[in-house]
Amino acid sequence: MTTRDPQATALARLAALFADETRAACLLALLDGRAWTASELARHAGVAASTLSEHLGRLVAGGLLAEERQGRHRYVRLADARVAQLVEDLAAQVAPGTAVRPRNLRESSAGSAMARGRTCYDHLAGRLGIAVTDALTARGLLQQETGFALTDAALAWFESAGIGLDRRGRRPLARACLDWTERRPHLAGVAGAALCRHALDTGWCVRIGSERAVKVTAAGERALFDLLGVQAAVLR
Repeated sequence: MTTRDPQATALARLAALFADETRAACLLALLDGRAWTASELARHAGVAASTLSEHLGRLVAGGLLAEERQGRHRYVRLADARVAQLVEDLAAQVAPGTAVRPRNLRESSAGSAMARGRTCYDHLAGRLGIAVTDALTARGLLQQETGFALTDAALAWFESAGIGLDRRGRRPLARACLDWTERRPHLAGVAGAALCRHALDTGWCVRIGSERAVKVTAAGERALFDLLGVQAAVLR
């Protein structure tokens, strides 16, 4: 009798959690880094609340989602940054030619907005994320030769820009995250999260719609040009 490999069994169970369109839709939506109610996710996925509840139960039990309850409301979010990275990495493996075409103008506009700029869990992605990453690299603040790494000049730059870096945990300061629309890596890790948080807190970027899309404001265009030389045309 052949003994099953426990790791293979665990991997198969994990893959099964992704192998459903409703659960996949929930995981992608939660890449915005926020906690959603079950009813919000049900509307997003286009399924009944009872159906969604069963799917969320599986995702929580599988360790992909964390659950919080406040009164009558049930909130869920991605369990941690590692889950977010896994979801984004899997999404990036979908070949451009296999993407589902938008069914109407609304879906087309939403897709364009997501490609232009969005959050990838807690950091910036899309053309916006790539533009910031390229600018940091061009200015000698980010090295990409053997993986992403901040330079000493970058640490001084973040401090001078008033963007705090929490270096207490085990999370890397800089990490490459493959962008599923641009097919190039953008900045993640502590630095990517700090930049995204600062951009939203200061009004450089604002969330638009119910998706993960973000829009760079006029103040954001000025700040990104002054700090990194990013041209406004790239952000529009």
